[in-house]
Amino acid sequence: MTDQVSQPEDLRPDRWIAMFVLLMAQFMNLIDVTIVNVAMPSLQKAFNATSSQIEWVVAAYILVFALGLLPLGRLGDIIGRPRMFMAGVGVFTLGSLFCGLATSMPFLISARLLQGVGGAMMVPQTLAIAQVLFPPRERAMAFSLFGLTAGLASVTGPVLGGFLIDLDIWGLEWRPIFLVNIPVGAIAVAGALRFIPRMPGLTEMKNDCLGILLASITVMLLIFPLIEGRELGWPVWTFVMMAASLPAAAIFVFWQRRQQGLGGPQLLPFALLANRNFLIGTAMTTILFAGIPGFFLVLALYLQNGNGLTPLQSGLTTMPFSIGVLCASLVSGRLGMRWPRRRITAGALFLAGAMVWLHFVVAGVEPPLNRLVFAVPLLAGGLGLGVAIAPMFQTVLSNVPPRDAGSGSGALQSFQQVGGALGVALMGQLFFSKLALGMQSGLPTHAAYGEGLVRALYFNTVGFVLIAVMVRLLPRPEAAKQGGQQAAPQPAVE
Repeated sequence: MTDQVSQPEDLRPDRWIAMFVLLMAQFMNLIDVTIVNVAMPSLQKAFNATSSQIEWVVAAYILVFALGLLPLGRLGDIIGRPRMFMAGVGVFTLGSLFCGLATSMPFLISARLLQGVGGAMMVPQTLAIAQVLFPPRERAMAFSLFGLTAGLASVTGPVLGGFLIDLDIWGLEWRPIFLVNIPVGAIAVAGALRFIPRMPGLTEMKNDCLGILLASITVMLLIFPLIEGRELGWPVWTFVMMAASLPAAAIFVFWQRRQQGLGGPQLLPFALLANRNFLIGTAMTTILFAGIPGFFLVLALYLQNGNGLTPLQSGLTTMPFSIGVLCASLVSGRLGMRWPRRRITAGALFLAGAMVWLHFVVAGVEPPLNRLVFAVPLLAGGLGLGVAIAPMFQTVLSNVPPRDAGSGSGALQSFQQVGGALGVALMGQLFFSKLALGMQSGLPTHAAYGEGLVRALYFNTVGFVLIAVMVRLLPRPEAAKQGGQQAAPQPAVE
């Protein structure tokens, strides 16, 4: 790495090249999420996978990523952010290699866990490094590129994934969707070594190791039985585990309160846990993102397994949603903090309306499938998500005091990912249980998959309506504290 940077205002001539390296890694991480959704039916056929294994391919990555964001972000502060960034890119690239070489579903799921660790290592460092690379007058432009990168990844991911699978390079079928990350990761590490400056860590900082363990146990007690329960026939221990997640969460809160009293490190500052407005906003964020990854998982299964579309056709069919997110996000970014609660309400209701629309579209589908009937409702859903994301993060963080702004933004992104894993588990449960009933009753394949999709849509439709109601519980922006002066993080669009 090049010479150390002493002040954020130092104008490095190669700072935009360094920014490109950060964006390359960010893009690799984000596009991997959308590519995998398109590949689910191919993976299911290749390994004769069970429904719970298919859910774990998505949920394993999301869970590890969510649980690792805060502690690994803090570890980057301790050992040095560029060093942590490069290690994260390396781990993510190694995980991608193992995914591409997987010979079984347990192997693939384990490799996805490794990818999640790598993603959690590198992603928190990108915004922190960019903060140092650019003077204040250039930061708005630099940070806007993160949002643009997220939008481009959401648009290109499904199409690129479908294209690579359909191309069947050297007979590798689905494997290139993971192997393509290897040259990208290698270039990103080489670029980081050359262009990202040294930033010494703060070795006196500590991590909340017991808090990390308690948070992990709490989440796994809830998510694991939700994913495995249906496949195993809902034995008693699955309900015991879900019930145990409540006292586990209480113990975590107690530990954070104790750490605050002793002045020790906290995974999630107790001040945030005691902040009513932050908790409401976090719940809204969790619900919003619970409705997205699971939706695209079951939609890909419906389009490919239920209606015989190729992965490329499936990716092209869902692309209007990503286009809607990108377009709305670009417009929403220009509005700043104007009318945030109205925009959140409008976005949530747009999403709910799009899901209801899809309900009627799917209910009326007859072979051969006309893919154009999905375009307008998916576009409307994407517009709704793009409208809601920025003001939601800004509004929630505007209720966080400045001293907790960094922890608040990290926690919000963690709960975003936990919501995604929870949504995969719940929507997968609704989809696969209804699908099994439909197949047992002798329904045609497209009709059985259609009923499964319609059942799953109930979950996110209700969730989006609930967000539109909950937003009224948040204070108006002018009544919020000065925490809103902090820049909101760029959420991952899946």
